[in-house]
Amino acid sequence: MTKAFRILFVLLVIVQAPAHAALTIEITQGVEGAQPIAVVPFEWEGEGQPPEDIGNIIMSDLKRSGRFNPLPVDDMLSQPHSGRDIQFADWRLLGTESIVVGTMKPAGGGYALQFQLFDVFRRTQLAGFSFRSNRENLRQTAHKISDLVYETLLGEPGAFATRIAYVTERRRGKETHYQLQVADSDGLNASMILNSEEPLLSPAWSPDGRKLAYVSFENGRSVIYVQTVESGARLQVAAFTGINGAPAWSPDGRFLAAALSKDGNPEIYIISLDSQNLRRITRNYAIDTEPAWSPDGRSIVFTSDRGGRPQIYRYDISSASVSRVTFEGTYNARASYSPDGRMLVMVHSDNGKYEIATMELANSAMQILTDGILDESPSFAPNGSMIIYATEAKGRGVLAEVSVDGRVRQRLSQEGEDAREPAWSPYYQ
Repeated sequence: MTKAFRILFVLLVIVQAPAHAALTIEITQGVEGAQPIAVVPFEWEGEGQPPEDIGNIIMSDLKRSGRFNPLPVDDMLSQPHSGRDIQFADWRLLGTESIVVGTMKPAGGGYALQFQLFDVFRRTQLAGFSFRSNRENLRQTAHKISDLVYETLLGEPGAFATRIAYVTERRRGKETHYQLQVADSDGLNASMILNSEEPLLSPAWSPDGRKLAYVSFENGRSVIYVQTVESGARLQVAAFTGINGAPAWSPDGRFLAAALSKDGNPEIYIISLDSQNLRRITRNYAIDTEPAWSPDGRSIVFTSDRGGRPQIYRYDISSASVSRVTFEGTYNARASYSPDGRMLVMVHSDNGKYEIATMELANSAMQILTDGILDESPSFAPNGSMIIYATEAKGRGVLAEVSVDGRVRQRLSQEGEDAREPAWSPYYQ
C-alpha cells in the first residue's frame, strides 16, 4: 500500500473533522460574460425592519453561481417592487438584461412573499410566484426563488434550496472538539447535528435529504450511524470489529454500501437498513474502500489498490463483475457519480499534488478542476453544476466549490475552525 493511500485511509476512518458558525464565502474566480441581472430589494410591508433581506439572499445566490452578474443596489436608478413600476428604459441604460422585483408582508402568523422576473429588453414577464413562509423558513423560501430565477433564465435546475453537511474541528488547549454541521447551500443558517470529542467522518445524505449516515469514533472505535436531521434520532448500523467506514446510500434509500474489515481485510459490503443483513461484494487481498452507488443503482464504484496503486473500480450488481475504471494518473480515489450518471468526480494525483478531477464515463476523458496540494472529499451539487470539496488555506482546513467546467471557484471558511468532509444534499423529497 502506498504512503498516499495509507494517508487517505487514515483520513477515512480516523480523520480530522470540523465545528459551529457561519461559513464565509469568498468568490475566487467567476465567469466572464456572466448575465447582467438586477435584484431589487424586496418591499417590506410591515412594521420595523424585515426579518430577512430576501432580495440580498437572492442576489448573493445568483452571484456565487458565477453565471450572473448582479447590479449593485447603489447603482440602481430606482427600486420598483412590481412590474407596473418598472421603467425598462432605465434598466436597459444600465445594461441589465433581467430584473427581479418583489414584496414581503406579515400574513397569518407568518409571511407572504411574491416575486416577478422580467426580461428587460422584451418588457415581458418570465416568471412570477407567491409563497407563504414562517420565520424559520424565510431563507429557504428566498433560495427557492433563486432556483426559479436560475432555471427560468438558464434552462436547468438551481441548487440553492439545498443543504451541505460537513465536519468541523476546534482545538482548545489540549482538547479537540468535533461537530457534524448542516447549513444552507450558501454556508449560512448552520446547525449542529452532533457534538463529539472524538473524530466524525464521511457524512452522506439519504436520497430524500432527511437523514445522514456518518462514521463516529465517540465510543473509541469506528461505528456507522444513520441519523434523522430534524429529530436527531439515530440508528447504529455497523459496529463490527475493525473498520466500519465510508457509508454510501443506495438510490432507493434501502441500503448502505460501506467498507468493513470484520473478516480481516477491508472489503465492500452492502447493508440492508431494514434487516441489517450484510452482503459482501468484493473479495481481494488489497484494500477496497470508499463505495459510491450509481444513480440507477446498477453499479458501485470504489477505491482499491489491487493494481498496486489506488484506482477506481466498478462493481456491476447484476453480474457481480469488477472492472477497473481509471487508468490516467498514479492515484485516483474517493469517486462518486454525477447526478445524471455520466461522469465521476474524484481525488486525482499524477504530480504529487492531490486535486479534484472529473472523468466522462463514455470516453474516460479526465479534467482536472483544482490546483490545491491536498484537495479531498468531492461531492456534486444535485443539479450537477458545482462540486464542493475540502482543501487547505493558510494552514487551515476549509471547504471550496468549483464548477464542473472549472470556470467558477469559491472558498468557504469559518473563523477559528477547520472544516472538512463536505457532502452536498439532494433535492428534498
